[in-house]
Amino acid sequence: MTNPQISIRNLCVDYITDAGDVRAVNNVSFDIGKGEIFGLAGESGCGKSTVAFSLMRLHKPPAFITGGEVIFDGRGDILKFSEAEMTAFRWSEISMVFQSAMNALNPVLTMEEQFCDVIMRHTNLSRQDAIRRAQGLLEIVDIHPDRLRDYPHQFSGGMRQRLVIAIALALNPKMIIMDEPTTALDVVVQREILQKIYALKEEFGFSILFITHDLSLMVEFSDRIGIMYSGELVEVAPSKQILEQPFHPYTEGLGSSFPPLTGPKTRLTGIPGNPLNLLEVPQGCRFQARCNKVHSACSSIPTQLRQLEPNRFSNCHLFNKSS
Repeated sequence: MTNPQISIRNLCVDYITDAGDVRAVNNVSFDIGKGEIFGLAGESGCGKSTVAFSLMRLHKPPAFITGGEVIFDGRGDILKFSEAEMTAFRWSEISMVFQSAMNALNPVLTMEEQFCDVIMRHTNLSRQDAIRRAQGLLEIVDIHPDRLRDYPHQFSGGMRQRLVIAIALALNPKMIIMDEPTTALDVVVQREILQKIYALKEEFGFSILFITHDLSLMVEFSDRIGIMYSGELVEVAPSKQILEQPFHPYTEGLGSSFPPLTGPKTRLTGIPGNPLNLLEVPQGCRFQARCNKVHSACSSIPTQLRQLEPNRFSNCHLFNKSS
């Protein structure tokens, strides 16, 4: 991709444990264009949130970024930024909507305090100007400005999620990471939240990294989708194509694990087996033990994400003519 908003190359993240070092993210590479919504999907524990935290350098021990580079807006590698540079970078360039809004908000501080904390830390605005900015942000997400002095528990789940989105917009970032932004919300509120996010993206022009395990939700919302399995990116494709013509058996299994809204009733198949134990990574493909299309190359040849068609990538040996 020419002139992407962010370019991730060969990102590796390890967790140091008593049982041994675990490679939770293994050589992950992808780009996100300016104004694009890029979805990252996969089972729980596949490394989606670990990738997201890496882009903002939020990992704490025992997690360590051990390889790769992250180039934002054509600038240098943010993995090499100093702490002072990262403090200035976070929220002003990339912000994040964390999983579970109630846990992301401080329960003992009013929303006014929490908005002012973000705005005044990164700008030279006075408290009164920060409050006015916060009131404007509440209006953007359809919450009355008078609610600024309320505490998080006084809002509904959907309103708390919109508050977190408003805080993420406080400094007009160029990109927002949304980690499961609709978790624990009913389907009606989910749709309202996604419609609001899309409208804000169209108005302000920021890019979005959208993380979820719900592939059907992601297909409707995203421009392109990356599929992760056991710390690796196994497929990248435009959102509509990834369900209609998957280039990886794992993607096919994800697409078969939720019921269609139209047509005849069909038995859901799902994916057999359990996610890979990252302390026992096999030689070759990480998905081989659960794959119904496994062949000889899968157990011996390491996988690598390759371009198969314009804007389509897969690491499956089944679609790699050289395997």
